[in-house]
Amino acid sequence: MLLPDSAERLELLQQTGKLIDEYYQQLETLPVAPKVRSSEIRQFLQDYDFEQSHDLKQVLDTTYRALRDWGMKVAHPGYYGLFNPAPSYAGVLADLLAAALNPQAGAWHHQPFGVEMERHVIKYFAGRFGLPVETAYGNFTTGGSEANSTGVLLALTRQLPEFTRRGLRAAAGQPVFYCSEEFHHSFEKIAHSCGLGRDAVRTIATDSDFRMIVSQLEQAINRDRELGHLPFMVVATAGTTNAGIIDPLAEIAAVCRQQQLHLHVDAAWGGAVILSDKLKSCLAGIEHADTITFDAHKLLSVPMAAGLLISREARWLADTFHVETAYVPESSEVGMDNYRLSLQFSRRLIGLKLFMTLASAGRQGYAETIEHQVAMAEYLAGRLVQHDWRLAIAPSLAIVCFADQQAGALASEQLAAHQAAIVAAVVDSGRAWISVTRIAGQPVIRVCVTSYLTRRRHVDELLQLLNQARAGLAVQG
Repeated sequence: MLLPDSAERLELLQQTGKLIDEYYQQLETLPVAPKVRSSEIRQFLQDYDFEQSHDLKQVLDTTYRALRDWGMKVAHPGYYGLFNPAPSYAGVLADLLAAALNPQAGAWHHQPFGVEMERHVIKYFAGRFGLPVETAYGNFTTGGSEANSTGVLLALTRQLPEFTRRGLRAAAGQPVFYCSEEFHHSFEKIAHSCGLGRDAVRTIATDSDFRMIVSQLEQAINRDRELGHLPFMVVATAGTTNAGIIDPLAEIAAVCRQQQLHLHVDAAWGGAVILSDKLKSCLAGIEHADTITFDAHKLLSVPMAAGLLISREARWLADTFHVETAYVPESSEVGMDNYRLSLQFSRRLIGLKLFMTLASAGRQGYAETIEHQVAMAEYLAGRLVQHDWRLAIAPSLAIVCFADQQAGALASEQLAAHQAAIVAAVVDSGRAWISVTRIAGQPVIRVCVTSYLTRRRHVDELLQLLNQARAGLAVQG
């Protein structure tokens, strides 16, 4: 029942391949965002009460169409949303292989090639980031949140020697760590989940370019020490979610060295530019990081989900996650069991899709793809200015944030409503998906070029949609 015979397997794979190819051929003609109510989906699901079996070919076909019609088309060249990419085809094939062979990557003896392959990829990126390849190591994660959580736990273990056994009771004061006010909010949940409490997250003000103000970081650390708190880590962001901003990494690293604090760089979005000789200079200073979060399922366009945590020292991971188990055979390869080096025990072979995409595209192919996406954002920024839109900040790492210059002196909340209406009209067209956000409390429209399929004609179409939406609101007003 769970394994069809050879002929049916081949037929099902052929059907799957045709459906996937149909999707790519139709992609540009499909609406980017779905128009559906939960009641419609729930009614569809009523046919599957799981008491009766269904023909797998029919299940495959209807499930594909439900996913297509009732889901966001993140691969669409008109999708300018959150950090969800058009997946590389090599990554799609890799996920198919991983699903079929079902490798358990938690232990070396279960999947020697898989573990060694991921080690090879991790060491490659460690070298690109400027970390010592001989000692650096890491693990693939479910995403940036798990990678960031790993970084916090590792930093606590480094800074509080008794933390491993006694937890936060071992601390002589309240452990605290520092992020810019443009930080990723996963750190609030991480502080909550690991027992620090959300008040342990100290947010540092940003300058006019929305980068962490280093002098205020120093002041906050000194103030906390005077109050008896225990600073243990600084989080520098390399590619903020809102606007792609990169904190002054080298300056923050200098403060961490002086204050003897762990430096974690959240480069979940921006870390990919390390593959581009043209763009990598914007990450200057990342080589001083103790740990780095990096998501391959963002600018590197592999299928969700593929996060990565790289540590300057492999032993820090072992100190943080080492366990002794009677039920898992001890590996003959010392230090290569992922379950002893990460939060996860059982783990999918996450790194395979990055390995296959990198192997097929090569670094230069990846660099050209990333540079193209950045260039599309810069092209949009130039066109926006020509059409009387105001940039909130210079475009950074394929993200453009802007406001309606013609809105005049509207109050903040009125401007927010006005721009939300523009965004809604654009999304309702089915031709593009954009969003609203706030930077330094001010409402802006956010566009992020996440699809490597986006070309100038798509950007021009987006601009036309924006102008039409604005003109429509003016007529209504």
